Amino acid sequence: MMLASIFVFVAVLRITLSKSQFSKSVNKIVFLCIIVAVFGMLCGKFGVNLGLPWWIYYTIPLVITVLLPPYVLKLDTRRTLVYLALSLVSAPIIHLGFSFLLGWNEYMPFWNVPYWKTAL
Repeated sequence: MMLASIFVFVAVLRITLSKSQFSKSVNKIVFLCIIVAVFGMLCGKFGVNLGLPWWIYYTIPLVITVLLPPYVLKLDTRRTLVYLALSLVSAPIIHLGFSFLLGWNEYMPFWNVPYWKTAL
């Protein structure tokens, strides 16, 4: 799931940034992948395992995902809005896909998404 999140995050950045800006920002993008995707997933997983309330282990990665990339990449208003729209849509889509295709529901505790085999 972490690899899928990194892939989708990079795709969102590739759509958001111009080709030259994306190429010039590879080091920043790697840094952001580690913080946003890897740390975000670990925060969610350990938050669940430690019994933290959902609003903590969902809010921390959400805030990092929303605030850090526009700041680090110095996005203008238009690119920030594109990034925000894509990033806010991509996370639930990843979770829905994993829940439906693999039956992994632990990342969507408040959405009951049936596993495709049980939906048949």
